[in-house]
Amino acid sequence: MIEKEDIEHLCWLARIELSDEEKEKFAEQLSEILEFFSILDEAETEGVEPTFHAVGVKNVMRADEVEPSLPQEEALRNAPRRENGYFKSPRIL
Repeated sequence: MIEKEDIEHLCWLARIELSDEEKEKFAEQLSEILEFFSILDEAETEGVEPTFHAVGVKNVMRADEVEPSLPQEEALRNAPRRENGYFKSPRIL
């Protein structure tokens, strides 16, 4: 069983806040998931070739063709701030 401290650490890593009820429920669910993986560990895999993809993989990207782009003025039309033909954003330090 997953301990409460483990759940609190996971919450800290994920930057989320859970109530005590949610932490208990999450601990139960996570324990069930890990139990399922222990069942998978028992599967006989001797002599089975590794499978990286369940189905054949092919390149589905379109051809890289040059097309006309938006005119600069149209691209900047809805920009809240612009300067010298560019988007102007707040300084981030």
